[in-house]
Amino acid sequence: MAPIPLAPSSLLQLIWLASPALPIGGFSYSEVLEAGVEWAGVATESIASDWLLDQLHLALARSDLPVATQAIPAWQVGDVARLQQLNDWVLHTRESAELRQQTVQMGRSFVEWLRLHHADAQDQFAHALGDTAPTYPIAFAFAGARTGASVQDVGLAFAFGWAENMVAAAVKSVPLGQSAGQRILARLTAAIPDVVTRAVAQSDDDRQAFTPMLAILSARHETQYSRLFRS
Repeated sequence: MAPIPLAPSSLLQLIWLASPALPIGGFSYSEVLEAGVEWAGVATESIASDWLLDQLHLALARSDLPVATQAIPAWQVGDVARLQQLNDWVLHTRESAELRQQTVQMGRSFVEWLRLHHADAQDQFAHALGDTAPTYPIAFAFAGARTGASVQDVGLAFAFGWAENMVAAAVKSVPLGQSAGQRILARLTAAIPDVVTRAVAQSDDDRQAFTPMLAILSARHETQYSRLFRS
């Protein structure tokens, strides 16, 4: 049976959500890549490409991506306990002050942006999370749940948005040319569909956040002499 095509309105909304131009501050974070350039030898296109592909498989695919896809059905049915559980997991698994600041700041900025498009967004988040700061995967899942797209398609948008931001960070910090950035993005894009499929299938027991070298480099980035990015 042929897959049901995504409605044009849903497709456009997903493209919008994945855009690095979304005013939530994603462009200001390198997720430790900048520290990798300084201390871990990320100095060429090949090394940067390998670094980001590893980060996709070992970090995003096992933590924030499963959280975002698991939060979509929770938003759709108003499962407050589940949303709180997932949001708390993200907050408790950030391994440095900078990484925690990133997910909180982007989550809050996402909610502010959502208020322009969904009049009930603020009330929905207050009802679900109370005074707890919304994290970025939970905020993205709220927006994704409103598009009418499948969980798989929302996951693709989430992962591609991450990839575009990270490639932009690599182009600035390594530094690399635009063509090199596009080659890295093509490599990440080829890997994303399988990564999303595996993330959607993960259970709570499968989900994890264990990237010790990223945590060490993130802590070092806090006092890095010269920085372009906030993480």
